[in-house]
Amino acid sequence: MSRTATDTVLIRDLVHRWASAVHTGDLAAVLADHADDIVMYDVPPPHEGVRGLDAYAATWPPFFAWQASGAVFEVAELDVTAGADVAFARALLRCGKEPEPSATEPRLRLTLGLVRRGGRWVVVHEHHSFADTSEPADG
Repeated sequence: MSRTATDTVLIRDLVHRWASAVHTGDLAAVLADHADDIVMYDVPPPHEGVRGLDAYAATWPPFFAWQASGAVFEVAELDVTAGADVAFARALLRCGKEPEPSATEPRLRLTLGLVRRGGRWVVVHEHHSFADTSEPADG
């Protein structure tokens, strides 16, 4: 297996571990593959995002509480592009309470930027979003 193929597998495993940790509310595992200088843009405010691992960690407890009330959080699609020392992953995740989300909607969009540090991949940028499904205003 080529280095790029091996890195792609490693990053796919990292994303799946992260999603599983989010689903189970395991903060230590959520943080495990994130850099100290992580920047995250999330669905809820602050709109300028959060910077640093401590600020990133502080965003998770409210989500874990919501998650524990019967929500799903799982990877539905995942694509990885890996270079020698920089990679990105883009994914669609099922994120909602049953019976929602349906088989197709809604999907949480996830983009991760990763760098190789100390011989391993770490997430330095994370972005979550949902598509705006509101009707456009007439005008």
